[in-house]
Amino acid sequence: MDQQLREAARKHLIRYGQGDVDRLYVSSRGATVRDDEGREILDFTSGQMCATLGHSHPAIVRAIQAGAEDAIHLFSGMIPQAVARLAKKLSQWLPAPLTRSMFVNTGSESNEAALRMAKMVTGGYEVIALGGSWHGVTGQAAAASFASDRRGYGPKTPGVSVIPEPYSYRCPIRHCRDDCDMSCMKVGLDLFDMGCEGAPAAIIAEPILSAGGIIVPPEGYFKKLKAEAKKRGMMLIFDEAQTAFGRIGHKFAATQLGVTPDIMSVSKTLGGGLPLAATITSEKIEEKAHEKGFSYYTSHVSDPLPALAGLAVLETVENENLIARASEMGAYLRKGLESLQQKYEAIGEVRGQGLLIGIELVKDRESRAPHLELGDVTTKRCMELGLSMNIKRRPERGAVWRIAPPLTITRAELDRGVEILDSALRDGLDELAANGAG
Repeated sequence: MDQQLREAARKHLIRYGQGDVDRLYVSSRGATVRDDEGREILDFTSGQMCATLGHSHPAIVRAIQAGAEDAIHLFSGMIPQAVARLAKKLSQWLPAPLTRSMFVNTGSESNEAALRMAKMVTGGYEVIALGGSWHGVTGQAAAASFASDRRGYGPKTPGVSVIPEPYSYRCPIRHCRDDCDMSCMKVGLDLFDMGCEGAPAAIIAEPILSAGGIIVPPEGYFKKLKAEAKKRGMMLIFDEAQTAFGRIGHKFAATQLGVTPDIMSVSKTLGGGLPLAATITSEKIEEKAHEKGFSYYTSHVSDPLPALAGLAVLETVENENLIARASEMGAYLRKGLESLQQKYEAIGEVRGQGLLIGIELVKDRESRAPHLELGDVTTKRCMELGLSMNIKRRPERGAVWRIAPPLTITRAELDRGVEILDSALRDGLDELAANGAG
């Protein structure tokens, strides 16, 4: 442990929402992260949901080494061989007619490009997003994000409307309880139509709303949403940052749902830990955008090194049969979490797909009052016991753990994680009871 480095971090880094620096981290392998005291911490979120194959997977390491030898970065107008290879490989994964890709760095960027393309092709500027959505922190992406704190940053990009999300456990229009009939969509679209300026462009949605609390829309939701988009002359954009490339037990949510969007954005799960994202569309839409002068020049568009990492991810997911493994291990993990639900009244619901799972914490299952305090103390206790957990904590939306371990995680590691969760919940409830806050 280097106290001087810890102090340097506290003194010289801008805090971006991550809290105080109480430790630094030195290495990561597989599903394990090691801190500067030598503690090994089981990672139940794949870093920031990005280390699809686990931390420092040998295939990613080899790709980085090869990329460093050949070309790390080029002029943005030069297309590296690695980028052409990745575009071809990705087209083989994608549902028809999605065949065209552009590679950038982050999910925010891929959504910026998707929205920019939709606006140029349609000639409109009005965008619909779902409540609880998270599409990024840059201009248009931030304006279309409703799971984050929107206050304090000045005016957002104009033309964005929000419709209530299909969150039947905590229905935003106080209509359903556990069985969404999609009234939320109808009400939201009626309100949009009432205020529409006559320049509709796109509906953007996550197939599973992750930051909103791992909200899984009901069957048929996206087929209806696509029909409603088409009716209004809008493009449907799927933000598959967290659902693509096997995490939910399918190549994409689009393939599982049988709904192909006009534009798809992918990010986190593509780079295996490196900054890599893509905006994807059809030949027809790409041609229209090109004819109208679509441009998205950035300093690191089409960089060669991360493209090699993306290729390694896709090839490894195929070679190690990780899509089927995500289904198998997700079912195994869910069984363990549901056993905890039987033990603790505070676990209101376990939901999700594959290895993308949410646990909603409540004070009791009848009122479903959010148990924010329990979320705080148990997340802290998990870290003390050696488990990294991600809690989404908002008074109006509840307290939800997001669990997204690497697709390569073992049963033994999942068992250990569930055991730590069990201990943390027990300790947390005891602590709150002792303080009169249970």
